[in-house]
Order: sequence, then structure tokens, then C-alpha cells
Amino acid sequence: MKELNMQNSRLTTKLRSALGFESLAFVYAFLLAGSLGAQSVYTPYTFTTLAGQASIGSADGTGSAARFYDPRGLATDSSGNVYVADRGNYTIRKITSAGVVTTLAGLAGNPGSADGTGSAARFYEPYGVATDSSGNVYVADIYNSTIRKITPAGVVTTLAGLAGSQGSADGTGSAARFNYPQGVGTDSSGNVYVADSNNHTIRKITPARVVTTLAGLAGSFGSADGTGSAARFYFPYGVATDSSGNVYVADTGNNTIRKGFLPPPQLTILLSGVPPSGIVLTWPTNAVGYTLQSTTNLVSPAVWATNSPAPVVIAGQNTVTNPITGPQQFFRLAQ
Repeated sequence: MKELNMQNSRLTTKLRSALGFESLAFVYAFLLAGSLGAQSVYTPYTFTTLAGQASIGSADGTGSAARFYDPRGLATDSSGNVYVADRGNYTIRKITSAGVVTTLAGLAGNPGSADGTGSAARFYEPYGVATDSSGNVYVADIYNSTIRKITPAGVVTTLAGLAGSQGSADGTGSAARFNYPQGVGTDSSGNVYVADSNNHTIRKITPARVVTTLAGLAGSFGSADGTGSAARFYFPYGVATDSSGNVYVADTGNNTIRKGFLPPPQLTILLSGVPPSGIVLTWPTNAVGYTLQSTTNLVSPAVWATNSPAPVVIAGQNTVTNPITGPQQFFRLAQ
């Protein structure tokens, strides 16, 4: 601080001499304006307690009248509700935007694995929660090693996995296995992503309950980047997605944040007809956000236009058939 004051004093003297300022107030105003201009501009958040108090319990209620016990995961829906994985109570709680807390599913103090509605359902230390656009809630039920689904009406089912049976098998519904899953996330297509912590993998569950291993290799931990089973994780805890289909992972044991993304789709072009009367262009249906574009000239600046007609799905591939007429054409898939 002393050194800074000496520097400011020397700068003040130089400014007064060079600019002819007699007023120290004017000089300090000049210096202050410069220093403020160099600062970052941000809007500070004000935090309040939406629900609960600094004491353990399970009571429903409004605001500080409600109680929680070691809450872990949070998720929100489009209506402004907040969902809580209330780990120590073995329940899933719901908080409205007005701070009204209710127990959506489970019964405080009663661990278990039973499916059912509301308080008839059981969880065993739920950790992660996520929601979808239909208002369903997904739960990483860690000590059951299952992924649970809760409808807006509070009906709980086991989406995938078998309670009390750890493993790493891919499969459908109860044929799949997890090993202490910690986090869940969803995408706009209704898929659920799971941070399968003790398997060191990221799993994907389709709306049809089909479970596959998206990345990592069960039982093999590490930090290597790569595609699919070539990638390595070390006790991943959290997972989330964005609107472009990217998957983000809190790789807890590695102290890193990882990103998973689909490689650019491959466009296949074949001749159609005998003699050739057209071309058939195909690309994968999972190429979300890509459109087929064409141009007649690659000389910069090339002008690309969205191709017409729109693709149809044939044998699981987006398919467009174009007649061979007019000048040469070039095609690409673009986001």
C-alpha cells in the first residue's frame, strides 16, 4: 500500500506539471475515472434462503418452516419449481417458487427400493436429480444402483438397473447394471445421462429404457481424452447437457470438467438409376442441427443454400435424391 501511494504521488505531480492542473481534486478525479474504467463490470447476486433452516429435519412447510437432511442434488422445471434429492431423509422434495416445500416421493427415515406413488415409494440415499420437458423427475438412487423416474403425479418407477445389484452391463431396463451412480442429466430428445461413478463411465438411457455406455470403460479409471471406450474418467459425479447435444461431466477424481460431443456426420453420395439419372445423399439421423447445403461454385466467397426438398428417413438414414441437371453441384452438411 505504501509503494502504491508513492507511485500515485509521483503520477499526480507529473500530471499537474504536464497538464497545468492546479486542483488536486481534479487530478484525483482523473485518476479515479481511469481506475474505474479498468475494472470488470458485473451484477452481484443477492442470495436468500428459499427453504429450510440450519437444522436437520423432514418437515414440509413454507420457507424456514421446512426441514431437510443432507440435501444433495437439485433440478428445476419450466414452471419455476425446484426438486431436491434429500439424501438423509431418503426422499425427493419439491419447492415451489413461493417456497412451499412438499415431499414428492419417498418416506422420511425409511430407505428402500419399492416403486409406488408418493410416500409408498422408497429410495436409498438419492444423490442426483434432473427433469425433462414433460415435468418428469429422474433420480440417481445411489445405494440402490438404479435410476428412478417420477411423474408429475408422484408415480415412481425404476427406469433402469436392479436394486441392490451392482454391475456395468448394458441392456434394457432391469437387465442393465450401474455401480453407485451419482449424477443424472437429460436432453431434449428424452435421453437420460448418468455419471456411473464407481464404474468410471458415462451411461445413456433412451426413452425406451435402453442403456448403453456412452464413454469410458467399466473398471478402468484414468484421465485420457478419447472417443467412447478409449476415454477415461475417475469417479465422475455430475453430468449435464446443452441444446447442441454436448454432454458435460464433473470428473471429480481428476478435478476436471470434461466435454463429450458427436463427431461431424459423414455425408454419403451415390449415383441412382441406370443410366445415372440422379444422386442419393444420406447422413445419420442423429446429426442434430445439421442441414444439407449445396453450391455450384467453390470459388471464394462460395454461396451455400439449404437444399430442397427436405430429407426423408430411409433405413435409419436421412435421405435426399437430387436429379442430375444443370451445372455441377457441391454438397455439405452445415450447422
